[in-house]
Amino acid sequence: MWNEWGWMWPALTASALTAIALVPLGNRVLERGMVFADLAIAQWAALGILLVGTLFPAGGPALSLSGSLTLALLAVAMVSLVLRYLTRHREAMIGLLYALGACLATLLVSQDPHGAQRLAHTLNGDLLWTTPTVLAPMVLLALAVLVWQYVLPQSYRGWLFLPMFAIAITLTVDLAGIYVVFTSLIAAPLLLIHLRGTSIVFAILTCLAGHSLGLLISAWQDLPAGPTVVIAAMATCASAAVLARKPINRDAW
Repeated sequence: MWNEWGWMWPALTASALTAIALVPLGNRVLERGMVFADLAIAQWAALGILLVGTLFPAGGPALSLSGSLTLALLAVAMVSLVLRYLTRHREAMIGLLYALGACLATLLVSQDPHGAQRLAHTLNGDLLWTTPTVLAPMVLLALAVLVWQYVLPQSYRGWLFLPMFAIAITLTVDLAGIYVVFTSLIAAPLLLIHLRGTSIVFAILTCLAGHSLGLLISAWQDLPAGPTVVIAAMATCASAAVLARKPINRDAW
């Protein structure tokens, strides 16, 4: 059995680290009422990956992550300005920010013969074929988020949130793609923490179960990992919400 499925341990480990990092941050996103912001920042992080790949085709992973982080931080700065000065129209403005990033990404790769594949990679990622070399920064990210969630005082957590969020988005978008990142950030925190009142730990475990199920189905049926993980994670979180004993939070509706 191990010889048949043992090759998947880096992908499953990366999924666990992704769930640990993104579920607490996604819970904070929902508390702040800025759901579109995480999608916009993820899109700009992906734009950074594409930009570096276009300007420096021979650049390594470090350069790609640097470009991604730079544009993610730029998106964070723009989101911060919107949240501060355009509160009344923040969802609309952040939605426009996402659309701008997506269109810039499309134009950037439009003349590249492999542009469609590069663009698809930023959306769907390649989580199933994760290598052990990418796990070290993910371990550090997961530990940093746990310290942020459970150790730091509330005041520090507030002003560290957006920089931490930008770093988390940068690492996970390059690993798993925008769709998996957005689902990991929102599905479990929304369906389990906000609607059912469960703990963050339970939401993390449910998110991980969805990831694992999606990866196993993807490997078994030779399906694209990103969309399969997204559907499996949503189904798992929805099932857990239905089976949860705590009453649904009517105020959330």
